Amino acid sequence: MSWRDFERLVGEVFRRQGFTVSGFGGQGPDGCVDLGLTKNGQRYLVQCKHWRNRQVGVTVVRELNGVVAAQGAHGGFVVTGGEFSHEAQALADSCGIKLINGRKLEELIGDIPSRNSAADSGVAVIAVHEPMCPQCGTGMIQRTAKKGQFAGQRFWGCGRYPKCKGILKIS
Repeated sequence: MSWRDFERLVGEVFRRQGFTVSGFGGQGPDGCVDLGLTKNGQRYLVQCKHWRNRQVGVTVVRELNGVVAAQGAHGGFVVTGGEFSHEAQALADSCGIKLINGRKLEELIGDIPSRNSAADSGVAVIAVHEPMCPQCGTGMIQRTAKKGQFAGQRFWGCGRYPKCKGILKIS
């Protein structure tokens, strides 16, 4: 699974817990914040670490905690397919960052339906739904820019356009 698919899977896990999920549209596999969450008027930030054989260390938790404070978010989550160091766990406990390790993530994924086909060779493909607008929470629609510097490029546009002009990049 690519880092981007891992982020999408984590987003679906949170979506099924009642969060509105938005992506930050980064161009690389890192960047401190990968997803934004909203639930009951509170905003949370998520950092995904697609590491299987490495421990996520204290630096990742420290950086996310700084961004949570700087952006005035209610809290944050660090999600990994692996494990967390003892130092990362201690810092997360002291600052209110929630950690989700590989075992916990597997439990949370358990109820997400997957679809397999013969072409998949038994690999599960998670159905990812359209994102929700980061401004109003409405479902988004894939659109193509018709003019300007982004003409011809696809993007997610708010389903309430023109009343809401929320957009997200499609990577």
